[in-house]
Amino acid sequence: MSVTDRHQLAAAIKQKARETGFDLAGIASAEPSRYADYYRDWLAAGRAGEMHYMHDRAEERLDPSKYFPEARSVVCVALNYHVPLPPVESAEHPARFARYALGNDYHDHLKNRLELLADWIRTTVPGAKTCRGVDTVPVLEREFAARAGIGWVGKNTCVIDERIGSWIFLGEIFTSLDLPYDEPAVDRCGTCTRCIDACPTQAITNPYQLDASRCISYLTIEHKSEIAPELSEKMGDWVFGCDVCQEVCPWNRKAPFALLDDVQPKRSAVIDANEILGWSQEQYWEATRRSSTRRVKLQQFQRNARMVLSSGKSK
Repeated sequence: MSVTDRHQLAAAIKQKARETGFDLAGIASAEPSRYADYYRDWLAAGRAGEMHYMHDRAEERLDPSKYFPEARSVVCVALNYHVPLPPVESAEHPARFARYALGNDYHDHLKNRLELLADWIRTTVPGAKTCRGVDTVPVLEREFAARAGIGWVGKNTCVIDERIGSWIFLGEIFTSLDLPYDEPAVDRCGTCTRCIDACPTQAITNPYQLDASRCISYLTIEHKSEIAPELSEKMGDWVFGCDVCQEVCPWNRKAPFALLDDVQPKRSAVIDANEILGWSQEQYWEATRRSSTRRVKLQQFQRNARMVLSSGKSK
């Protein structure tokens, strides 16, 4: 394939990604991570907390060829999920959900769109091999997104696009095609430290460094055992995830609202913590139907609700 053909194919893939519903698309190399030593040190220091899967397939995360040996290029995409929050019903003890969890489970509609794009690539270039990925596979997707020009990794470790902000879902397609790469995104955080200053649990220990074991999103979703009192008392009213570092980010001030139906709120952003404590198993199944909140089991939800009630910050 000539250089001209390769560039035309890359442009066509990115155009098809936008037609499929993605807001941003770029192409990165499939070379190993440039942050392997930092990642291994991060794991060794216990920053992953109880996320043992981060250890189990670490080498695949650090080198895509160990996950998908045919990988030559990575088509990276992003989908805007910034939506206006639905009206909040009166709650004596409000318990909040992160914005990304208000729509249908993002894994489903990301995978469906990625498969449509991968099918188009294989049809357009017979013999091309592809492998799709979202955050359920061993991929350091933020590094690839930054390489592909989707956005830079901000001081809060979220990927930030200067037009859309950080309210974005990421996805990628590893392919055997040797495609031209886009320019990496330029870091535009500057001297701003609002995310660091606002983090309730001081989980952002330094710019671009996150101690996940202190992060409210981790504590409410990934942490299965009881939460240490010195952290639980700082959780505020979050019962699933946390948006604080994104809410204060200047790049999100003018973030456009998403139009796709799949990301529009299907549930309230706030409910009463006592309602969660009263859930039966059947009520839990109904409340989390088609939602990414189902990652948290009933017992965890009720633990989180107790933390909200005991934090002293509910109103």
